Amino acid sequence: MTALLPEGFRDRLPPFADSAAALEARVLEAARLYGYERVDPPLAEFADGLEMRLKAGGLHDAVRFVDPVSQRTLAIRPDITAQVARIAATRMGHHPRPVRLSYAGSVLKLRASQLAPARETRQIGCELIGLDSVAAAQELVAVAVDMITAADVTGASIDFTLPDLVPTLAAGPLPVAPEHVATLRDRLDAKDAGAVAALAPAYLPLIEAAGPFAQAMERLRAFDTSGALATRLDALARIADAIDGRVALTLDPTERHGFEYQSWLGFSLFADGSAREVGRGGTYTIVHETGAEEAATGFSLFADALVGRTASVDRRRLFLPFGTPASEGAAMRAQGWVTVAALEAGDTPEAQVCTHLWVAGGPRAL
Repeated sequence: MTALLPEGFRDRLPPFADSAAALEARVLEAARLYGYERVDPPLAEFADGLEMRLKAGGLHDAVRFVDPVSQRTLAIRPDITAQVARIAATRMGHHPRPVRLSYAGSVLKLRASQLAPARETRQIGCELIGLDSVAAAQELVAVAVDMITAADVTGASIDFTLPDLVPTLAAGPLPVAPEHVATLRDRLDAKDAGAVAALAPAYLPLIEAAGPFAQAMERLRAFDTSGALATRLDALARIADAIDGRVALTLDPTERHGFEYQSWLGFSLFADGSAREVGRGGTYTIVHETGAEEAATGFSLFADALVGRTASVDRRRLFLPFGTPASEGAAMRAQGWVTVAALEAGDTPEAQVCTHLWVAGGPRAL
């Protein structure tokens, strides 16, 4: 029983751990080339600080415990975005805006789902602090595409959404009682036409305004007879134009799952055959210690979903028989070989899972 792990946890063994580390390095390098510098926040911190950092909340499904030193409640991060927001608002509050930051690390969920049974996962992402403009969104979407390309993902697609669409309409051209807005958003997200018809039948066309980007945009513009959404739709069109042709584009204007703290824009990244997203992002608001608010744009990639779609690392290993001069092994490592030296006379290349054998001054495939 001591070898068992809790539900939702797992070991990653060779060569898959190497593959995951190599993928993470490639993906972060794609972000670095756009000027995103890496931060590395701690695994746990004060729960109340994390909870207040994002305007619409950012501490759902967190594992909490009492710190024996401070006697305060700590939270193991379920998402790194709020931590990056804290760093930008405090430690880097003096930095000229926008601030471009990247990150990678483990996150822990209190609960798992059937589609995503893992509770501990790796998260990789970028945050642009200080802007939620069209230009900022264009850059972040382009960075996201480059990062999943670096992960060798095939058949990538982006599904856009407008998280504040229903509140915007409910407070203006299509009034809905405040106590019914949350239910309406939920039913639109679920594509429950019957419930939407009972609550606010004027919103029914939004269920049909989902699908391939150009078609969905056409339906949304036809729906927006008052022009209340014109600015958002124009911005969305410009963002899509910037990446048109690189990935497939879709639009689901009322999608809400996973976009609890996003503001005017949200997007999900998918790949061929993926049952769930490989990434998610959008615009959001950071809250400073003083209560001041700051716009931001960012996204996160789900490393486990990316690793599961790529081939394992090239396990080319060169066996150096017992007594091989150290200089010969060093020369091969300088050429990029992984060398495994026999430490006793009876060692074999098969025992060391090697693909090549050092013979007469050169490698020979086994």
